[in-house]
Amino acid sequence: MVEDTTAYRSYPADRRKRPIRTLRKSAQGWAGGRLIRAASSLGRLHPLAEPHKHDVQVERDIAYRASGSDAHLLDIYRPADMGIPRPVIFYVHGGAFQILSKDTHWMMGLMFASRGYVMASVNYRLAPTHKFPAAIHDVGAAYNWVVANIERFGGDPGQIIVTGESAGANLAMSTTLMTCFERPEVWAKPVFETGVVPRACIPACGILQVSDTHRYRRRKKMSRFVYEQIESCETGYLEGAPLDIGGTELADPLLLVESGAEPARRLPPFFTFVGTKDPLLDDTRRLERALQARGVPVEARYYPGGAHAFHAVPVLKTARQCWEDTFSFLERLEGVSVPFQRSASSTEQFPRDVRAS
Repeated sequence: MVEDTTAYRSYPADRRKRPIRTLRKSAQGWAGGRLIRAASSLGRLHPLAEPHKHDVQVERDIAYRASGSDAHLLDIYRPADMGIPRPVIFYVHGGAFQILSKDTHWMMGLMFASRGYVMASVNYRLAPTHKFPAAIHDVGAAYNWVVANIERFGGDPGQIIVTGESAGANLAMSTTLMTCFERPEVWAKPVFETGVVPRACIPACGILQVSDTHRYRRRKKMSRFVYEQIESCETGYLEGAPLDIGGTELADPLLLVESGAEPARRLPPFFTFVGTKDPLLDDTRRLERALQARGVPVEARYYPGGAHAFHAVPVLKTARQCWEDTFSFLERLEGVSVPFQRSASSTEQFPRDVRAS
């Protein structure tokens, strides 16, 4: 039996930091956090965020944990004309573990639901106020809630696809691994005990190893600004975090896949993509190689010239191609029903709306 110890040790602080740099980054984080909170509230007011324009229904602010916190809410997007139970997209937003929310990611919900999927878009506690493992603990709890409750919203719990972008890709991948590996962390056990392995995992442009962000600068020249944004993932999420018996393994899902550890259940197929101009590009390459070495089905797409999270900008031709590639993968998944198709491709229609805005 594993003891519930939440502080065997703490993730070490980077003592090389200069006080001025630390203060500057703290100020940036405070100001950025206020800005993003305002943007999150305004996101729902965007004209294109009106679900009825896309034949989509939205159930907002459903509590998946009884904490009373906005961090423990999720939204459910679904087609307006529901029939048979639909495949479920479990979506985890990105934002360096520190910013953004389900409200900033309304476009993802409309995109998936307009193609016939039920999508659960989840909030979670954010760093630096809440260090690892708060975020993955929350996302795991949200996954458990979806497994137990999504049928009430027309979703099929046997057809769940887990996905997210950037930091959300990290959390989506770690959640998938928690369903397959019998982990020692007390908060990970309920996820494994659902017995429900996702039909697929789609980590998009992910930061899949949060520790050792210095590796990015060692391998590729980049501006100080870009590097500091990447480094903030490690300092914000991990620095000073209380480490459970599992250490940082579920903050570094890529390392777990690269290790020789054998899962108790077979890993599902993966679809992963990244732009070739994304500074996080190498994590996706490593993931593809690691999954291939394990014999896990994986499709990886590298989009020429694509910046970080380019797929969230549908005015881009590469973004539209990426969405079509994603839906093509989903429609070929074994054990996943193909949702209804509209007379005109919603992936084409929605970007035209955005271009006109």
